[in-house]
Parts: sequence; C-alpha cells; structure tokens
Amino acid sequence: MCEDRYGSDVLASGWREKGRKVSRPVPAELDLVVEVAGDGWCGAITGVEAGNVELEDWKGRRRAFPLGAGFLLEGEPVILTKPGPAAQGRRRTASGSFAVDDQRARVALPSRILVEGRHDAELVERVWGDDLRAEGVAVEYLEGVDLLDDLLRDEPPSATRRYGVLVDHLVPGTKEQRIADAIARGPHGAHVKIVGHPFVDVWQCVTPRAMGIERWPVVPRGTDWKTGVCRGLGWPAETQADIARAWKRILGRVRTYRDLEPALLGRVEELIDFVTVGP
Repeated sequence: MCEDRYGSDVLASGWREKGRKVSRPVPAELDLVVEVAGDGWCGAITGVEAGNVELEDWKGRRRAFPLGAGFLLEGEPVILTKPGPAAQGRRRTASGSFAVDDQRARVALPSRILVEGRHDAELVERVWGDDLRAEGVAVEYLEGVDLLDDLLRDEPPSATRRYGVLVDHLVPGTKEQRIADAIARGPHGAHVKIVGHPFVDVWQCVTPRAMGIERWPVVPRGTDWKTGVCRGLGWPAETQADIARAWKRILGRVRTYRDLEPALLGRVEELIDFVTVGP
C-alpha cells in the first residue's frame, strides 16, 4: 500500500507547510555564530541595536541585518530576538557545571595543571576558570613540554602535590608522546598525569562552527602552523603582533564548552579530577 503524501482531504489547509522545519526563537546573544539564510553570510553577533543585529565574519568584516526570521543556527532555521535579562535559576559556568553563588576562590592547592603555552592557559581559563577557582587549582604554562623534566626535578610531585599536564599533538610516534612515556616510567610517574589532544596547536581545539568556517586551513609542511593558518584565513601574519591579534580573535569566539572539540574537553576534565582527588 502506498503512503498518501497529501492526505485524504485534498481541500484541507496546511498541506504546503507539512514537513517544513519551523523556526524557533533564539536570543541574539553576543558571540553567537549564525548564518543568514539565502545570503550565505556567516558570522558572530557583535551587537544588537535599533532592531538590527550586527554579524562579524571570520575575516573581521561586519554587516547588519534586521532581527527576526531568516537565520540559521547549526543548520536549523531560527528567529533572532532581542536578548532579554538573564534567565532565572541556577547559573551555569562556561564548562557547563552549576555555578556556586557568592563563593570565593579557594586558596590554591599544592597540585596544579600545567599547559604548554600562554594560549593553552587562556583557553582553559576561558572555559574552566570558575571551576578551577572554586577548586583552588592553579594553571601554569611551561613554554614547551621539553621543559617538563626540569620542572619535575626542581619541584618534584608527591601524593599531595600532583601535576596534571596538557600537551598539544600527543599522538603515537611524536616527540611529545616519547617525553610523556619516559616520564610515566620514571620516578615521578605515579603523581603526574599527562594527557593531550591530537591537534597540532590548541587553536584547532576551537571548533570550525564556532569560528564560522567550514574547516581549519591545511598548512603545508615547512610552514609555521600559526602563520599558515592566518594566511589561509586571509588574516595578517607578518609579525608576532599579527599572530597575537589572530589568537584574540579566535579566543573571542569561545563562549562555552560547546565551542571546543570533545578531544580537548574530556582531557581537561580528566586533569581536574586527577589534581583534586585526595591522596
């Protein structure tokens, strides 16, 4: 028996709308990345004023559009509405956990989380900062996993002073993996946990969706990765200041844990658990 796609009543109303996706209202909050349906313009919300919403694309260009229907969020039609006051109820942190009202930062624990560089530290702070302050966990950067052995020698860990280490590009066969394996076998292995993500740089831990791009650029071998990414995105990349501005633009697109790759999310949560558990 064939399915009657049109219904038994040929005069019934609503047959044109059957099966269409219904747009849902979404507050036009800052940094939310949306696409203009039919136009193709994709960008993050940078402002809402006089009934218009301003979007900034990945090249830093800005355009204004009327609030209302005609936008896509993660491929689904939405109606952008004027953002209202914060919703009542328990507030969540950027990591997705419930915030504790009026809780002061705890005195830092002897244990800590170590990351390779400033950008890693800033990204962890952006998403997990509230949680880390509540737990009393400090984040420090090494300026390279090569220096981890020296730190462990000068400030050895113990059962009450654990180190959780986040490493870029921790995949089999890499220098990073060899260093991690050697430390795990060494005298400090029991009190050090080294985890990592598979990406060349922590920039790639920000999802392309959050950036408003289809994918991160492929950087040719022999080209500095950050420089290659900036060039691939059409951003200036001649000086260190250019690279710093590019990172600020990327970091600005991160609002919550949803803007980060799962390969990073699980690893950071793992380190927080490791350094906060009792001996």
